[in-house]
Amino acid sequence: MPLTPHVEQHFTGSLVVRDTVIGMSDGLTVPFALAAGLSGAVDTAAIIVTAGLAEIAAGSIAMGLGGYLAGKSDVEHYANERAREEQEIAEKPELEAAEVMELLVSHGLTREESMPVVNALKKRPDAWRDFMMRFELGLEPPDPSRARRSALVIAGAYVAGGIVPLLPYMAVAHASSALPWSVAVTLLALGVFGWIKGRFTGAPRGRSALQTVLIGGLAAGAAFLIARLIS
Repeated sequence: MPLTPHVEQHFTGSLVVRDTVIGMSDGLTVPFALAAGLSGAVDTAAIIVTAGLAEIAAGSIAMGLGGYLAGKSDVEHYANERAREEQEIAEKPELEAAEVMELLVSHGLTREESMPVVNALKKRPDAWRDFMMRFELGLEPPDPSRARRSALVIAGAYVAGGIVPLLPYMAVAHASSALPWSVAVTLLALGVFGWIKGRFTGAPRGRSALQTVLIGGLAAGAAFLIARLIS
């Protein structure tokens, strides 16, 4: 009787979602707070749009650069730890073998059951190194293109989010008229974004949408109050 292949469905885009959340959340809240704060000082929507676009450009570059540097740091950290592990295996093999034994025992194997695994790893230095990286240090090989992709995703999400609160200011001439609409579309965008995030991460979509609206709304409200006080 033929066996039916068992295919497990797992979400594998968590890093992309994380970068999108970082960029989109800040993109929705920071330009909104800037526009709202300026609305209390000037009533010309064109000035607010110009300032908002300048902020979006600067913010996307800064956040994209931050994502790039974080990705590069992950690659460099993994390379350094791997080199250190290779050196320890070459110079202190018995100590490293004892660490393998302790790791296997901590996962429920007996010392008798662990010994063949330890002996097998001794014959395969690369596999031994990778085993220690994964189970001793908890490190997975990073994607070399991660830094570049992270920078593009964060920057792009920031731009996409930042345009949303500025749309009402692009449609009308007076900032006082655009502000209520900016609040409405920003909260709506936060809700939709939260719902989509829940869809991809497997979290309850309604709860994810509500949490995103509350957290983003509180952040935007706090930034708005600070901007108003300063202006």
